[in-house]
Amino acid sequence: MATLKSSSSLLNSSMSSSSSSSQQKRNIRAAINIPQRVTGISLPQLRTSGLDELELHNSTEKRLSPFSINKRFKRFENNGADSLVIEKIYAILEAVADRVEMHNNIGDQRTHWNSLLLNSTNAITLAAATMAGIAAISAGAPATALKISSASMYVASTGMLSILNKIQPSQLAEEQRNSARIFKQLQNQIQTMICIGNPTAVDVKELMEKVLALDKAYPLPLLGVMLEKFPAAVEPAVWWPSEQRRRQSKGLWGNKDFNGWNGKLEEEMREIVNVMRTKDKEDYVKLASKALKLNKILAISAPILTGLAAVGSSLVGSPSHGGWAVMLGVLGGALASVVNALEHGGQVGMVFEMYRSNAGFFKLMEESIESNLSEEDLERRENGELFEMKVCLQLGRSMSELRDLAAASSIKGAEIDEFASKLF
Repeated sequence: MATLKSSSSLLNSSMSSSSSSSQQKRNIRAAINIPQRVTGISLPQLRTSGLDELELHNSTEKRLSPFSINKRFKRFENNGADSLVIEKIYAILEAVADRVEMHNNIGDQRTHWNSLLLNSTNAITLAAATMAGIAAISAGAPATALKISSASMYVASTGMLSILNKIQPSQLAEEQRNSARIFKQLQNQIQTMICIGNPTAVDVKELMEKVLALDKAYPLPLLGVMLEKFPAAVEPAVWWPSEQRRRQSKGLWGNKDFNGWNGKLEEEMREIVNVMRTKDKEDYVKLASKALKLNKILAISAPILTGLAAVGSSLVGSPSHGGWAVMLGVLGGALASVVNALEHGGQVGMVFEMYRSNAGFFKLMEESIESNLSEEDLERRENGELFEMKVCLQLGRSMSELRDLAAASSIKGAEIDEFASKLF
């Protein structure tokens, strides 16, 4: 009996000890797991997360090669635009960039023509005048040789002046400078269209028309297609297509329903058009007419003077025509040099082309504003706020100055003294 009691007590003590040890283990495990539940941090999870991120990074690098990344960015930039349209736009962009370089190079070349031909012609003319004067005080064979040389040089000078006055190198150089600047503007417009727009087949057609209109307005060759240097009437230069499509910006700016337009803005734009038409464009057309008349007089006078000087130098020493022949031979050459220097050294042809181009600039702005105002569907117009900002930038005015000008024009009308542009 005593043995049974002792064994029972041993069994109870072992069970209690085992339960206490298991309880301690649970307490330890709980003590270890409690921070895990509170902070959510455990070393095994950190290692697993790091491996997962590394595997994801490696798999992403394998999938996104430079070519596929480039394609993804292109799709994002062009917003799903047709790839063929994009290729055509880039082809036009390359052609426009090439046109810029061509017109710059030819403009530099024709500037050099102007200076070289001017210096050469004046040197020949003055040398001929000097020979005619020396022949007048010489006698015998030297006088005859000087007379022949002087007359020959005057004839050569007359021919060179006729060609020089016909092609007007300074005016040709100004044409190339203008065309290079406008092609550069078109290049920037195409780049902007690619970056923020969705080019379409209509855009391709419009850009092609602009390039061809510029090629026609400012031709590169001289023979056959050169612009008339002495037109019967002065007209503003035109380098844009006859019909221009307005780019829409529906829903991007201002009130979607009115596309940034209101009655006040429309009236403001109409007044700006009136100011540009009656003041800026008309003024530059008048200045161009005056420059053209002066250029015509100088272009006709110089060859006539050298021609008369050639006749006078050939008659130097003649008993019946001695006095006036010397005067004509010497004075005619000197005056021809002065006229030639004034015409080509002063670049009167370039001044005429500059005024004509400025008048064309205001005509383009006038047509652009009227084209927007004539469109009854406001959503088909260019956004009003954006359009007003462009007009301000083109005229060199702030928004408040533009509105003040429109207000003054509405009060004074054609009697307004102020010009629309503050740039030129």
